[in-house]
Amino acid sequence: MASEIAPFEVHVPERELDDLRGRLARTRWLDEFSDSGWSYGTSRRYLEELCWYWRTEFDWRACEARLNGFGQVEMNVEGQRIHAIHARSPEAGAMPLLLVHGWPGSVFEFEKVVDPLRDPVRHGRRASDAFHVVCPSIPGYGFSGPTVSPGWNVRRISAAFALLMHRLGYQRYGAAGGDWGAITTTDLVRSDAGAGVCGLYLTMPLGEPPEDPGAEAGLSDSERQGLRDWAAHQAAGTVIHHPLNTTRPHTMAFAMNDSPAGLAAWLVDMYRSFSDCAGDVERSFTKDELLANVTTYWLTRTIGSAARLYYEWARQKRTSPRPPRVEVPTGCAIYPRDVRRVPRSWAEQLYSITHWTDMPAGGHFPSLEQPELFVSDLSAFFRPLR
Repeated sequence: MASEIAPFEVHVPERELDDLRGRLARTRWLDEFSDSGWSYGTSRRYLEELCWYWRTEFDWRACEARLNGFGQVEMNVEGQRIHAIHARSPEAGAMPLLLVHGWPGSVFEFEKVVDPLRDPVRHGRRASDAFHVVCPSIPGYGFSGPTVSPGWNVRRISAAFALLMHRLGYQRYGAAGGDWGAITTTDLVRSDAGAGVCGLYLTMPLGEPPEDPGAEAGLSDSERQGLRDWAAHQAAGTVIHHPLNTTRPHTMAFAMNDSPAGLAAWLVDMYRSFSDCAGDVERSFTKDELLANVTTYWLTRTIGSAARLYYEWARQKRTSPRPPRVEVPTGCAIYPRDVRRVPRSWAEQLYSITHWTDMPAGGHFPSLEQPELFVSDLSAFFRPLR
């Protein structure tokens, strides 16, 4: 059974923040060769700097205030909390938008774009592009809390998000996301629960190689580069989380659930590897942006349950029939340093693509890295669907 929508605010007890700072102060640091940088993985020198800042200067209460300022809601679905930012627009004709984060992210992925989407006039844009923005925390991630039972796979999550939109009073709406957000919203429009979705916008569309082994000959240089970059990530081990989480999600999660420095090392390495930062993570993100996300995982104790979604998704794919093609209008934005970039011809086997943009900059977290590009392109895609 599902409960009704209720208001939600983040207020972490001070003792939780004291415990975090105490654990950071007692970190047992890994040895490191001098001047090894990031060649063995996360740099100790950078991680020590980040954790010192986390312990002494980072302001979690400011993060809470930003989320609470947007407005948030929660509901219960079969014992599982579903949390979401619900930022209503002041514009009467605003379009509802379901905006779903990915791994290793949280609703903080969207903090730079929520206000420009809901109140475009205040940001020098057109009132007719306004959205009522709904950003849920995926069950098992962040403020939705750890998953309370097995079986919270993508289909169950997409159905819960459809119910969330219905309970908020939105019968027709757009859906958008990248990474898990792309997978979840794609699943939603393929199911009966997704009948209200009028358009789908993806920053990391799904796509598989065609059966014809010669099909790659027709790809552009940038599309071939995308395939080479994905192969390089696999060879370098920067996407090792995928097979590990799919088969043994708890194995590393115990360590990261117990050590905030370990959690930061894991997540920040992925932010560095998957973004358009040329090896310097703070070219794309500030320390505060990185730590808002890491602290969310720490305080909600959700690194293990977040990893479990890979396990649940693998089981769903093994037991589900071949999914149907997406027939709703679909827009795709491809950012040049995203971890996986499929060629348009591959994506067109799965989606009815009406809008495709090759972006000039950005990576796996475009709403944080390139918020102006993200807002402009998303708004342009949905304009004819209003």
